[in-house]
Amino acid sequence: MLSAWDRRDRPPEEGLAAELRGFAVDKTFLSSLKGILLETELDFLRCVSAIIIFLVVSFAAVTSRDGAAIAAFVFGIILVSVFAYDAFKIYRTEMAPRATQGDQQ
Repeated sequence: MLSAWDRRDRPPEEGLAAELRGFAVDKTFLSSLKGILLETELDFLRCVSAIIIFLVVSFAAVTSRDGAAIAAFVFGIILVSVFAYDAFKIYRTEMAPRATQGDQQ
């Protein structure tokens, strides 16, 4: 059984650096087409999930009919519109041109 003393006595190549090598970022993958598409899809999904969460929370807050709840509802609707605009811009600039380029080839 390995203890903390055994890890400290080993050279760094065999210790922590070897364990963290699997978590390194592959820059060639991120600069490839698949990496760029993955990043774009994750950004788009972030916007869509934020829209859903803020809509649910906003409508749940407005059910109590307090002044603060109505303010939270208005703030949530403003945030939903900002995230919807962001998702629209991501789709138009990054996702839609690639789909039309694939159809032309």
